[in-house]
Amino acid sequence: MLAIAGSKGGCGKSTVTLGLAGAFARADTPAIAIDADRQLPNLHVMTDVDRTPTVADLGDRGLVELAQEYPQQPGVGIVPAPKSSQAFDFETLEDIESDGFQFLLDCPSGAGPDAVDPLGRATGVIVVASDTERSLEAAETTIEMARRLGTPIYGAIFNRCTDVPNPATAWTGVPLLGSVPERPSPLLNDDVESAFDDIVERLHTQSAADRAPPEYAGNRLPLGTDTLDYRLGGGLPPGSVIALVAPPASQAEHLLYRATGVRGTLYLTTERSRTNVRRAIATAETGGGTPTIRHIHGDGALEDALSFAEKLPDAANLIVDPIDPLERRSRSEYVHFLEELKDRIVETGGLAILHCFADGLAGRSATLRAADAVFEFESVAPGAGTDTEHYLSVPKYRPMADFSETVELDFSSNGPGPIEPPAHSD
Repeated sequence: MLAIAGSKGGCGKSTVTLGLAGAFARADTPAIAIDADRQLPNLHVMTDVDRTPTVADLGDRGLVELAQEYPQQPGVGIVPAPKSSQAFDFETLEDIESDGFQFLLDCPSGAGPDAVDPLGRATGVIVVASDTERSLEAAETTIEMARRLGTPIYGAIFNRCTDVPNPATAWTGVPLLGSVPERPSPLLNDDVESAFDDIVERLHTQSAADRAPPEYAGNRLPLGTDTLDYRLGGGLPPGSVIALVAPPASQAEHLLYRATGVRGTLYLTTERSRTNVRRAIATAETGGGTPTIRHIHGDGALEDALSFAEKLPDAANLIVDPIDPLERRSRSEYVHFLEELKDRIVETGGLAILHCFADGLAGRSATLRAADAVFEFESVAPGAGTDTEHYLSVPKYRPMADFSETVELDFSSNGPGPIEPPAHSD
């Protein structure tokens, strides 16, 4: 069962779903298109079939029996989305036998639970995008969601495009299946039909290795934010110190919380209580783990931080949030602290993330100089009624001196990821 997905509304997922269904049927594999969009169902409208029965009517009847024939395309069946009054869990579809049919799930837009539910139940996903910046960025969000859910990515289709957009050629581990030209009445157009036939032929010749998650050269430690990790080639080298520079109200702490979910973490808080940090991580929609949390403060904060760091196991995270109170200590004491901290992180092969708030602190230049990577985080609210956008730039990255990308991050979704035990018990 293939999910046809793309986080940006209007990219043409339903058209691609029907186009693929027709191409499978022409290749002697009958197909059934299932509308998984509870909020804006439209497959039944596009194909002029009845609104009922829906996929929620599964029971004694199978999908093949439920499906209504698509009048325009022999060998294609349509199953409308559940009505708002019908309870349905897409998990039900996981155990359905294919019976020689190709099942296609037309997924809703966005990155919320309605999109995650069918995407997580599919055996694979085809990502749909058009040739616009926002659509391509949304496609990267879908790729991140699929990888966090463990759903194999069969490839990407670019709708209303004559060629594959150049930014997509940088996507690692995503087969580029082809582009579908923009035509009036696309589902009745010979050029569009030919494009879908070519795509289905590519799918038939695909191997499991073609759609396997990328394996990165060298040993890398991910940060738990997939879009960023992929741009960094899988994460950061063991022994790295990161300075995360952000205004206090920017929501950059979500990067810290996600990092706690991929490996054991010692979380040193200098301003909030341990209880407040634990509560913030537990309630964050972006996800997180169960780090060991310690509150360091006062004249002994530097010494306490190093003492805790000495107990770090191999390949663990150390987070200092924020680093500002430590930067206010005498420069010589703070520089010594950074040197000792760096030695310990290299020794354990872990990562240290120093969360930097206020500008102009005496020790900030020392922090930025000691860091192997500097991340600058910014949140932008485009206007009233619009979602806040989050951007991260990397002005310094020692392993790749010419790395200068700005990455848009999506904190609206959270998928499952590997969670290891904390660094040491509380």
